[in-house]
Amino acid sequence: MVELRNVYKSYDGKTNVIEDLNMTIQKGELIVLVGESGCGKTTTMQMLNRLIEPTKGEIIINGENTKNVNKNELRRNIGYVIQHVGLFPHKTIEENISTVPLLCKKNKTDIHNKTVELMEMVGLPYEQYSKRYPKELSGGQQQRVGVARALANEPDIILMDEPFSALDPITRGQLQDELLRLHDELDKTIVFVTHDIGEAIKLGDRIAVMQDGKIIQFDTPDDILKNPKNEFVEEFVGKDRLWKTPDMLKAEDIMNKNVVEINPNRTIMQAIEMMKKGNTTVVAVVDKVDGKKNTLLGIVGSNRFSGLTDHSVKMKDIMKKDVIKIPKEMALSEVISIRDEHDIKFSPVVDENDNLIGMITNTSILNVLSQIIPKSEEY
Repeated sequence: MVELRNVYKSYDGKTNVIEDLNMTIQKGELIVLVGESGCGKTTTMQMLNRLIEPTKGEIIINGENTKNVNKNELRRNIGYVIQHVGLFPHKTIEENISTVPLLCKKNKTDIHNKTVELMEMVGLPYEQYSKRYPKELSGGQQQRVGVARALANEPDIILMDEPFSALDPITRGQLQDELLRLHDELDKTIVFVTHDIGEAIKLGDRIAVMQDGKIIQFDTPDDILKNPKNEFVEEFVGKDRLWKTPDMLKAEDIMNKNVVEINPNRTIMQAIEMMKKGNTTVVAVVDKVDGKKNTLLGIVGSNRFSGLTDHSVKMKDIMKKDVIKIPKEMALSEVISIRDEHDIKFSPVVDENDNLIGMITNTSILNVLSQIIPKSEEY
């Protein structure tokens, strides 16, 4: 765990570059610091490994104040990847990757084995690349070496300062995907700095949006998109960003919340009246407990009334019971896939307690897609 407690940074006792910063990063999280140039994101990150010393406050890593740790020892246990890689031009790729473990006097056989493993992991096979020099590699390949070098001493924490910003969009996207894969495999704590909100949304478990040395909002990408804290965050993220990022949309974003609910003992005649009043062709049959918990028993679409002349028939006798419930956090793409696979017209959405909270229909999906498509076409 990494904690920043009331951290300040100023130069010559003047204006604070960082002001009263408080942040807790859990083990294994990928945290992104994002903001405009000069907002303090790189300064914040560099205080973690004491490349920059805080003026005031505490930085605690795994329960220990970094002020009490030898700087070199601290840095050898924190991986660091920067924008222009910083590889040693006169050393081979293998020598670059093994630099820190050798400084720490680790066993040479273990270092070699780890280097081979890491090169394979970042997509640079040892036999093909180990004896090459940095100038013989592309920019993307050099960044892969930088990532491998940061992992070589098996640090718990990795700092990444705009590592992909100088790369072309295709290579950048590939390395972002590679980083996410490595993070899933290795479960390292990563602090990633970028000015690109799109990159932040793609990579971050949580995002810290910074302005003038302060964290304005520290939240999940989903919450920042849907609930920006203030006008600055909304403008920085982009008011239409959610609709331009359809993979971020969940079932709860596309459902109709005004579901007509009906007791299982209600009749067809009563259901028809409720449908008319609610301007819908489906009702959810629920069993309410204490007027609060609305457990879904089934659904009844107007098509189920076809051929029935006895309008006193009850909902429990004609409802569709084998209904596929959609968790509210399910992604839009998965919702559409399930609906297509099972030819579903009505998809009830439930919360973590299995309570009905909404209904997805073809109309509700089309309403969302109609917002996404025109905005995407702007590009």
